[in-house]
Amino acid sequence: MFMPARVSYSGKLCYLSEMVRTFILLIFPLVFITSFRVPDAASGRVVKVVDGDTYDILLDGVQSRIRMDAIDAPERGQDFGTAAKNHLGSLCDGQIIRLNIKSRDRYGRIVAQSFLPDGRELGAEMIRAGMAWHYTKYSSDPRLSKLEQQAREARRGLWAMANPIPPWEYRKMKRNG
Repeated sequence: MFMPARVSYSGKLCYLSEMVRTFILLIFPLVFITSFRVPDAASGRVVKVVDGDTYDILLDGVQSRIRMDAIDAPERGQDFGTAAKNHLGSLCDGQIIRLNIKSRDRYGRIVAQSFLPDGRELGAEMIRAGMAWHYTKYSSDPRLSKLEQQAREARRGLWAMANPIPPWEYRKMKRNG
């Protein structure tokens, strides 16, 4: 059990009050942690496209990395990886994007839905063009599943290949050698 700290004051021993201890042990850490909370919405200019589902944006003058919600695009080095990156760049590079922020991922990236100035959602546009998969591990949006099915049937983008490898399988193969 935690014992209160003894403080000597004019020759008398006294204990730190319960309220001060509570603040130090409970309240201060909560204030510290919540200061890093991600807002629900934001907007900023895209300054760099990293790959087909990730880009950098200026939010209040600070460059932040955005991982697009609900999609997974081919990786660098994978078939259609460069095409997906280039397509995302053609849609959003230099544009002001409105974000509906969901969370942060394990790499510290902001996970968000991304909306173009005309209201189109970037993830849906990438799926529609056949440049990304609907990432059903993290999303059950039937609209995105339908867009992927339409892209498959029309053989757009990566769906023109006989057997495209999903990025999550590609990453697993790379990890396992």
